[in-house]
Amino acid sequence: MKITIIQEPLLEFGKGTHICPRNGIERMGVYDTKDELRRSELRLGIVGRGEGVDKLDVWLDLCRTGILAKESHLSNLFKGFGGVSLDYGFHTQLLSSPGYTRTIQKSSIVKVGKNKTREDRVVDAVNLFYEQIQFLAENRSIDVIICVIPDEMFISLTKREKHSTEDTGKVELYLEHDFRRLLKAKCMHLGVPLQLVVESTLLTGKANRGNQDDATRAWNFATALYYKGNKTVPWRLKEERFKPKSCYVGIGFYRSRDGETISTSLAQVFDEFGHGVILRGTPVVIDKNDKRPYMSEQQAHDLLSSALSEYGKALMHMPARIVIHKTSKFRDTEIKGFNRVLEEKSISAKDFVSITNTDMRLFSDSNYPPVRGTLLSINENEGILYTRGTIDFYQTYPGAYIPNPLKIDVFENDSSLEELAEEILGLTKMNWNNTQLDGRLPITLECAKKVGEIMKYVDLGEKPQVSYSFYM
Repeated sequence: MKITIIQEPLLEFGKGTHICPRNGIERMGVYDTKDELRRSELRLGIVGRGEGVDKLDVWLDLCRTGILAKESHLSNLFKGFGGVSLDYGFHTQLLSSPGYTRTIQKSSIVKVGKNKTREDRVVDAVNLFYEQIQFLAENRSIDVIICVIPDEMFISLTKREKHSTEDTGKVELYLEHDFRRLLKAKCMHLGVPLQLVVESTLLTGKANRGNQDDATRAWNFATALYYKGNKTVPWRLKEERFKPKSCYVGIGFYRSRDGETISTSLAQVFDEFGHGVILRGTPVVIDKNDKRPYMSEQQAHDLLSSALSEYGKALMHMPARIVIHKTSKFRDTEIKGFNRVLEEKSISAKDFVSITNTDMRLFSDSNYPPVRGTLLSINENEGILYTRGTIDFYQTYPGAYIPNPLKIDVFENDSSLEELAEEILGLTKMNWNNTQLDGRLPITLECAKKVGEIMKYVDLGEKPQVSYSFYM
């Protein structure tokens, strides 16, 4: 056994590198300022009731002008937000107007709340918002639609009733209904990403109780809008020029909404720029012994072949190396299927990596958890990696709970365990929904999880969007 501390991976921005997304954007600008044809405005559509729209207008003005940091000695963790403007940070402007706003009537919201079951309330609320979203998407030239959810509606949509089956003695099937997931799935064909906010999260100052500090929320909100609306990346991993061009594939599984049908596989492809392709696989088999889903050789072949075909269309070349991250152990059938594809595409370098949870923990010699980047190498193909933990740059552990490390198992590899762990650590920083530098999962699997949550609501006959911006 050996313990190694992996250095925090660097991110690349418009005019330099940094380990922190917030510092990088503030000091060096978003990455795509290198592109001379980049757009310098985000046109926002807005849907909500009158009070919610007013609160959003105030919040957008704050985001444009900037927000002071929370009072704290942890200045790198609680960083002030400098605003969204043409000459600073994001180098863009947020555009909104009454002509791009659709107001929902109070009477319609009250009517939704009168439904007896949460399932009916969810469906009616989705239809209520969808009608206005559809109008904006089809009649206005916009980049992102912000949906402001009333607090009382949010509460009524998230409350779950008990399902009793004592009278009949039969097992009652529970059909999952989730407002956010169903709305994003229903609106996907319109081709405009959504940003959902609850009214209470728009409150600032002393009125902001129980939420993140105002500046942190502004960082996350503005970055998510920028990524969704500009169809580009605010930062990327620093390119190692001596390494072969790599493609990262995340494979996960999700169950149908009724929980009864067999899981379906999906893949997410990322290159070093963070460009992704979303794919939906085919129904898979459940192992009778450990209850885990897995793919047949042909399913694994078809899934990776489709993923690389989409990659080729987007970038007009094949990668020199494939890295597959999977949320479960690799089966022999899956390895055979993947290897067939790599032979067909003449891709020689590969790494098949399983990333799962573990009950193993390490203890430091201080009151803080182990440092983020701590790798316990059990052997050449097995290790424990802390992607969350104490961060020197923040001078603290920025979490509320004891961090859970990741178990890494390498099945076929041309890279060392340490090299693969360093890549995983870097990919945890590629989630543009969060500007704190210590994500737990690599974006490959984080995206696969988010996609699976929404994909179950997308009809089989409908082609899903290929951009991560429609799922985050």
